[in-house]
Amino acid sequence: MAATPQKPAVAQNAAAATPRRKVSRHRGEGQWAAGHFTPLNGNEQVKKDDDGLNVRTRIETIYSRRGFDSIDPSDLRGRMRWWGLYTQRRPGIDGGKTAILEPEELDDEYFMLRVRVDGGALTTRQLRVIGEISQEFARGTADITDRQNVQFHWIRIEDVPAIWDRLEGVGLSTVTACGDTPRVMIASPVAGIAEDEIIDGTPALEEMKRRVLGNKAYSNLPRKFKTAISGSPVLDVVHEINDVAFVGVRHPEHGPGFDLWVGGGLSTNPKLGVRLGTWVPIEDVPDVYEGVLSIFRDYGYRRLRNRARLKFLVADWGPEKFRQVLEDEYLHRRLTDGPAPEQPVQQWRDHIGVHRQKDGRYYVGFAPRVGRVDGTTLTKIADLAEAHGSGRVRTTVEQKMIILDVEEARVGSLVESLEALDLSARPSPFRRGTMACTGIEFCKLAIVETKARGASLIDELERRIPDFDEPITINLNGCPNACARIQVADIGLKGQLMLDERGEQVEGYQVHLGGALGLEAGFGRKVRGLKVTADELPDYVERVLKRFQAEREDGERFAAWVGRASEEALS
Repeated sequence: MAATPQKPAVAQNAAAATPRRKVSRHRGEGQWAAGHFTPLNGNEQVKKDDDGLNVRTRIETIYSRRGFDSIDPSDLRGRMRWWGLYTQRRPGIDGGKTAILEPEELDDEYFMLRVRVDGGALTTRQLRVIGEISQEFARGTADITDRQNVQFHWIRIEDVPAIWDRLEGVGLSTVTACGDTPRVMIASPVAGIAEDEIIDGTPALEEMKRRVLGNKAYSNLPRKFKTAISGSPVLDVVHEINDVAFVGVRHPEHGPGFDLWVGGGLSTNPKLGVRLGTWVPIEDVPDVYEGVLSIFRDYGYRRLRNRARLKFLVADWGPEKFRQVLEDEYLHRRLTDGPAPEQPVQQWRDHIGVHRQKDGRYYVGFAPRVGRVDGTTLTKIADLAEAHGSGRVRTTVEQKMIILDVEEARVGSLVESLEALDLSARPSPFRRGTMACTGIEFCKLAIVETKARGASLIDELERRIPDFDEPITINLNGCPNACARIQVADIGLKGQLMLDERGEQVEGYQVHLGGALGLEAGFGRKVRGLKVTADELPDYVERVLKRFQAEREDGERFAAWVGRASEEALS
């Protein structure tokens, strides 16, 4: 890596820092590369006062022994995220108070703890330990996220050191699972396994993890940094909405490698990532990754939190300048021009069902309801996998799971056993395509309920439209922050409070229609004034899907139909 390792340490010490060059255009944005090391907001001050990685010692030696009330507020609502800990929402606080109450009024004395599962890769032993921790410390909770992680709830600070011991004993960690850090690195869940794979990104992923996890050179970023890598032709890691993504391609002269994308992200100001037009061989991926990460650290905007994501820098610079800075200042070499990835021929990218591996065995993908599982179920999945000859499982970016390495003779028995656990390998389009964020049950930012609402919506649609057989994605989010990717779903539902026909305030959703990734990536259409109450949601979705069935042209996808449909048809 060409960028010197001493640079980040220098950047943390404003008194000792000598800026590399001045950038007059963005003097007010708090960029370290412009010599602006004075914190411009409270979050930056907290990070300057003490690196978030250091909070682990205080958790182990003070907070876990003295209890919740002993936790310093800057650790509680700041640095503890560097180890995957967020306070969860105090029960009984309705959505109307989310933006009104002070943080200490919203905080419960329990935590969400996020276990990072890079690439979704788990052994059955690791999965069993996760299940046991869930049952012993988390009241049975263990949600699968849309970034391949597992999240516990109801965690007491007193139990955190013991949980870390259990996780780390099987090679798992919560380090930088949250915070202004390199978050979990998502990857194809069938990397090195699928018959149709262009290139296996696993060696690069492992080296990227080795270089950055727990490394204080990268533990103070302007905000979170999301990473994706996949060599699958089905484009299975939502690369368009990550800060940096490496997408498998075949160069006509150099062979398999990766196409580089930067600057994607959703939330309240969504942007799709852009290609830099480069072909990166697998041995160069870690260097390029560190280069992009370092650009974000050094040039990222630190003045305003709502502009502190890489997507804003990329939008201001453009891909040409970004590539030039990457090459000139960080890699000190030119990158090879390369082709764009081919468009996938299928809309589903979740690996659900039975698929042949390149070694002749099979993998079986199955669908929990909206990522909601529990510790007992996870333990049973580990048992099932081992009983059918497998020692490996995977999580996906669609809140689904996969069991690998199953002999052909055992596939049928495994599928039947999964069905008995209500984990279908042959799910309806509604179960397969519905995702939900954490929602008001635990999240302090949420306004409405999501998980239970999504599960009940699946049941209703399966009952009402049993003949619906088209790929469809329905994503429910409890607030505007888009953790469940509402803008890129066929039907995206953004939680909000609204008035029902009696004039009473109730939970509801603003509707986004026709978003997509992969085939024709784009953000969903918002029909003016289109909102539905939570109680009306099944009626609305049934109505719009039946209109799609009636009006669609041969082979037309839902998103394409939405693009030409009248507002009346979508209401």
